Amino acid sequence: MARRSKPKGIWRLIRPIAIVLAILVAIPVVLTPVYLFVDPISVPMLERYVTGRPVVRQWRDMGDISDRLKASVILSEDGQFCRHWGVDLGALREEVGRYMEGEDARGASTITMQVARNLFLWNGQSVVRKALEVPLAIYVDLVLPKRRIMEIYLNIAEWGPEGQFGVAAGAERAFGVEPQNLDWRRATLLVTALPNPMLRKPGRPSAGMVRIAGIIEARVGEYGARANCVGEGGRLAL
Repeated sequence: MARRSKPKGIWRLIRPIAIVLAILVAIPVVLTPVYLFVDPISVPMLERYVTGRPVVRQWRDMGDISDRLKASVILSEDGQFCRHWGVDLGALREEVGRYMEGEDARGASTITMQVARNLFLWNGQSVVRKALEVPLAIYVDLVLPKRRIMEIYLNIAEWGPEGQFGVAAGAERAFGVEPQNLDWRRATLLVTALPNPMLRKPGRPSAGMVRIAGIIEARVGEYGARANCVGEGGRLAL
């Protein structure tokens, strides 16, 4: 009898873990289709709400955001965004190779992976988190069209140190303008803040930020067609 009861004892230990894992898997599976119609909030935003810190975010539809900014984000953050299925396999292979060789990570997160992380995971460098991002990004890309993924990204990306989320809050804080009124200089400078919005100030850019903004604008001038998947009718008006 003792031998027969042992599996039951193990199941009592495993069952709560299995339930928690099932719930964690179900959350993105259920919510991602909902985000076709409902404008989401991110985990960092939710964390600030729970801890009583301010959140500044005014949702903007894609038609109310400058095409210059959309193209600049893609050519800066994820040049293959319109071509891959949520994950840039070439960049990911290089990242895994660097990790296996003990080198510092460089990123390899696509825009879709960043959306998946901000909606369902946590910040901070972690191999586990990165491994979870990959299937989540593939699922997000399968369910949501590219234009909607970009719309969500532009409205949940952190764009300032005081709870500014989304391009509307970022453009207002940096330049005092609406996101559809961004010229090339302002659009590209706003993008340079994305890697470190806590420290970089596009309204008062450093020489390095100005140089990077010029590089981004040149990339868009040469490869802007790569961003057409997020344009109205499949084309951006640059």
